[in-house]
Amino acid sequence: MSPTPKTFAKAGLLAAGLIALSSGAAQAGQMARLAQIPKLLTTERCYGVARAGENDCKAGAGTTCAGTAKADYDGHVYKRVAKGTCLSIRTPHGMGSLAPKA
Repeated sequence: MSPTPKTFAKAGLLAAGLIALSSGAAQAGQMARLAQIPKLLTTERCYGVARAGENDCKAGAGTTCAGTAKADYDGHVYKRVAKGTCLSIRTPHGMGSLAPKA
């Protein structure tokens, strides 16, 4: 049995739908990234102040994304804080740092 024009039309509609869905998902991802801009402009990375499980994304060795830090106040892990406040944050392990700590 050979394909009919109706079969080709259905396949075309399906392909168009898949393209529309994928472009919509890409657009949603872009919108989510744009929504982060105000936070990035008003905050800074502060190392050594995050408690276990409260770090921000990709924050040092052994972490894969937000909330994966295993130890409190790890100097290689950061948390975003209000700009200009990092160096004044005191923890049991010392002060916050704008760069990773050993």
